[in-house]
Amino acid sequence: MSNQMIAVRVTAVNDVAPKIREFCLAAVDESLPPFSAGSHVMVEMAGENKTYRNAYSLMSDPADTSAYHIAVRLQDESRGGSVFMHTQVKEGDVLKITPPANLFAPHWAAQKHILIAGGVGITPFMSYLPELQRRNADFELHYLYRSNQTGAYRQKLADDLGERFFSYDSDNGQLCVVQQLLSTLTPGTHVYICGPDTLIDAVKNEAAALGIPAGIIHYEEFAAPKPGKPFLVNLAKTDKQVVVDSESSMLEALEAAGVEVANMCRGGVCGQCVTKVTDGIPEHRDDFLSADEKNSNQCVMPCVSRAVSDSLTLDL
Repeated sequence: MSNQMIAVRVTAVNDVAPKIREFCLAAVDESLPPFSAGSHVMVEMAGENKTYRNAYSLMSDPADTSAYHIAVRLQDESRGGSVFMHTQVKEGDVLKITPPANLFAPHWAAQKHILIAGGVGITPFMSYLPELQRRNADFELHYLYRSNQTGAYRQKLADDLGERFFSYDSDNGQLCVVQQLLSTLTPGTHVYICGPDTLIDAVKNEAAALGIPAGIIHYEEFAAPKPGKPFLVNLAKTDKQVVVDSESSMLEALEAAGVEVANMCRGGVCGQCVTKVTDGIPEHRDDFLSADEKNSNQCVMPCVSRAVSDSLTLDL
């Protein structure tokens, strides 16, 4: 991944909500690559004792690649990345990012688009909106937030979108009734969700209860890998052993040991890092593998998954 990295300079840093900070990134050497609505980049942060790699949605208008904009929420239980961005990164600093990748593109054949954002989950939709407007698409944006923590850009969105913008500030008792929202869907509508897993699960569960086809429900989350018991990874091709501690993900431990594993989202959804397991029982935590693939215990996604057994042997 390192030979694909792009050096970018932080040209502006702005607080846009109590716990959200926006960063403007410009190319150091050449122009930035084009991207499409819904794209993200991976930001590499060289900490004192650890290198962090976090995915962040691009918020810019895809028609403008003079700079990229990302926004980072300071997580209450940060593993280090969001704290680094909030406390260490300042204007003038140089960071490394991957080229843009897209796992959350709009389905342009849809007759209508319902966007549901929770907190910092507004970020991918900031790149959707200019493109939706250019195409004269039929859409609504439903924005759920807590104004004491999040709610970035809500006034601008209200001004720009008018009656297509629906705002729900739970700190002021304004709640979105998901069942009511989904029950009014018209044929040809697609639904997009970005936010915490509680919101994504609520929308998916209500959609299933209403008989809405799963194929029209699209979601994105960049959930940090959750901790677990330490375990050992044996690499079958090199006879190397890698210890995965309780706080690091399997992918992070492999990278720290110099083992390159293809990856894109680092959140268990894209499938890039799927790795063959030759011994041991994985603890599957991803949203990519099928139930049969998980039950077979023949592969694992090291970005988020761990081990039930004391060790795993990977075909690496």
